[in-house]
Amino acid sequence: MLQRNYQQITPKPTQPLLPEELIRARAGQAANRAAARHRFEDYRSRRAPETLRRQDADLQLFTTFLEQVKIPAGNLAGDPEAWNGITWGLVEAFVKWQLQESYAIPSVNVRLSTVKTYARLAFQAGAISASEYALIRAVKGYSLKEQRRVDERRSPHIRRGLKKAIPVKITPEQAQSLKNQPNTPQGRRDRLLMCLLLDHGLRVGEIAGLLVENIDFERGLLRFFRSKVGKEQVHRLAPATMKALTAYRDFGDIPHNGKLLRRSHKDDSLGKAGMTSRAITLRVRTLGEVQGIYGMSAHDCRHYWATTAARNGTDPFSLQEAGGWNSLAMPRRYVEEQAIANQGVKFNGNQLDI
Repeated sequence: MLQRNYQQITPKPTQPLLPEELIRARAGQAANRAAARHRFEDYRSRRAPETLRRQDADLQLFTTFLEQVKIPAGNLAGDPEAWNGITWGLVEAFVKWQLQESYAIPSVNVRLSTVKTYARLAFQAGAISASEYALIRAVKGYSLKEQRRVDERRSPHIRRGLKKAIPVKITPEQAQSLKNQPNTPQGRRDRLLMCLLLDHGLRVGEIAGLLVENIDFERGLLRFFRSKVGKEQVHRLAPATMKALTAYRDFGDIPHNGKLLRRSHKDDSLGKAGMTSRAITLRVRTLGEVQGIYGMSAHDCRHYWATTAARNGTDPFSLQEAGGWNSLAMPRRYVEEQAIANQGVKFNGNQLDI
């Protein structure tokens, strides 16, 4: 009986792999190693240039933090081995360090997302263990409510970040003045620029990437690629935008092909095609100052567009699609800000006359 039980619990010896199975196993391992080596390169080849610039800046700040705590950092954007020794505690400390340095909460959240993305790549490449990566994934950013609490406890004058805590308000009258630029080569270009921002809510990078070929004059359509969400969209051109585009074409300002917006010289003449995102940002700020709107950014124009659309009854789903957002969170905020809380409330069977 004892002998029989021993035989039942004794594991059978592992069968040797057949030659075909051995070849497949070795080939699979070789494929894994090759994929690991190129994981970062493959990921970055799929991202838009502006996304890579932002991620590189995020990782550079992470490197700065690591150096301050005496931890050597390699090429975090391209070398999986540079992530050896990166733990969830360091990622958590990086988040807290940014708060101490007075960085804006949205910027902190974005950088945390970047670090998590590259930690995932390093995990897939075998540089971070599964248990450590799970802990890094668990590091949390700040919700909107938490952001407000943090901002209430610190001075807005030392808040650091690319986006302002409170956008510069633009009135409808100011928006109209911003679109009424002089009838000069530079003025016609600026009029088109402001129409794209205020009437369509395009991002700076999207405007910088617009091509002449994106315009369908006959049908009044604008077809363009939104790199942030990775999809092509079509906008029907607003009347003011169509008028600005027509003048830009009829006066011979528009390039024959390629980038839609042309650079300008100090004498108000236009130069080569292709305004950079930075040039657009600076020009928008200057145009705002001319109208007495100081500190105005392209994002403020996008905020005006979304706010105006919500105020005029645009539902969150339509606003999300038109604005090129991945989720309903942002368009819902614009709609909720414009909503009348007691609209539809009834007393004694009668609806309030709002």
